Amino acid sequence: MSTVVLGGDLPLNRIGFGAMHLTGPGVWGPPENPAAAVAVARRAVELGVNFIDTADSYGPGTSEEVLAEALHPYPPGLVIGTKAGQTRPSRREWRPVGRPEYLRQQAELSLRRLRLERIDLYQLHRIDPKVPADEQFGALRQLQDEGKIRHIGLSEVTVDQLEQARRQLEVVSVQNMYNLGQRRHEDVVDYCERENIVFIPWEPMASGDLAAPGGPLERVAKQLDATPAQVALAWLLHRSPVMLPIPGTSSIAHLEENVAAGSLELSADQLAELTPAS
Repeated sequence: MSTVVLGGDLPLNRIGFGAMHLTGPGVWGPPENPAAAVAVARRAVELGVNFIDTADSYGPGTSEEVLAEALHPYPPGLVIGTKAGQTRPSRREWRPVGRPEYLRQQAELSLRRLRLERIDLYQLHRIDPKVPADEQFGALRQLQDEGKIRHIGLSEVTVDQLEQARRQLEVVSVQNMYNLGQRRHEDVVDYCERENIVFIPWEPMASGDLAAPGGPLERVAKQLDATPAQVALAWLLHRSPVMLPIPGTSSIAHLEENVAAGSLELSADQLAELTPAS
């Protein structure tokens, strides 16, 4: 796989792993098969994945605990990025909370669950509209100054919000929803590419008309003897050199399929077929 450099000092292979599904149904509670969840995380690293994305809200807390059980002591070069700022009052609720004291508390809990002295990438899961954004950014900067986090990222932000944050701290990654069929953050991708900020698309598999049976995605997949999911991931890698997809799964077979997409080459004609005008 090709690589991208996070924060100027962390080289990462460009297919990562999203650990959200190492939890129970609805991203709630422990996995139904804990041994299988551990096996998936270990297999990801065996396949060369060296960036794993998680969050305190996955479980809540469960995904971080599974990763520590599976991989600690962590092999050299493995980067685990986690997030805070999104709470789970119940199985079906996701609510942003960005009070500085809350973000600091969650960082301490993530350090404990992950068994780390320092988190390599700590991302604000959502900007809380009820709390001044500068206060939320300041809490992350303080954690960084104290050596508890190495690099800072943001999630689900606009270009304006990203620029606001960069006036206060160095932002090394942006994690927004983006895939072949959901491209509303094109301007954020372009901004990240210009500024050499790693873009981590969540929900990276294609959706919508392009992914419909008999559609462009399926046609190109047949040409390449690949799966539509692999083509969707390969398209992301072709879209920008700062792109770092994090497909998630609880299946080793799907994990292996996803990682193999890193070596898939798309022709100019295939890219044109897959990429309709914005």
